[in-house]
Amino acid sequence: MDECTGLRERKKAATRLALHEAALRLAVEHGPDRVTVEAIADAANVSRRTFSNYFSGKEEALFHGDTMRLRRLLELIAEQPTELPPWTALTRAAVLQADESYDDPAEPWLNRRRRLHGHPSLVAHQVGAYAAIERDLAAEIARRLTGRDVPVRSRVLAATFLATLRVAAQQWIEHPDAPLRDVLRDVLAHATPTASAHAA
Repeated sequence: MDECTGLRERKKAATRLALHEAALRLAVEHGPDRVTVEAIADAANVSRRTFSNYFSGKEEALFHGDTMRLRRLLELIAEQPTELPPWTALTRAAVLQADESYDDPAEPWLNRRRRLHGHPSLVAHQVGAYAAIERDLAAEIARRLTGRDVPVRSRVLAATFLATLRVAAQQWIEHPDAPLRDVLRDVLAHATPTASAHAA
């Protein structure tokens, strides 16, 4: 039964990824505003109903990759030693993920995202994707803090970190000649909180 469950989950993941890649491809070819759910479903060889089982709309399908990368980032942050200052743990996790996912400047994801970067109809959903992860990130940061006002401090650090990641990603997409890990280190260094604000 476990094997059947594992196979079923792999098939679901493959379908979700196929829909995401079809949405990205069509958005690049025709523009996000001209892409329909029906077109995405057809391109992935599934029904409109199947699409609805995986995503609430085309924007969610387009940003599935971003959502997965943010979830993976949370995992990497949780794996960092708890004795590290929070911002150090966040920075290390971000650089590790860059090494995992974005090392090749010829990666199709980068080329597609660059062409969609800043599109007005997608900005709100991009902000929403980051906001959806902010609470979980704040909870992980709170685990590493002591002293007064931990809930507020953790939320401020989470919001600052995610905003800094967006700036780094935009910088890299617009100027992809440098490795993402270097861009991340530079941008995150600019946003490093003072010792009193982030001490564990």
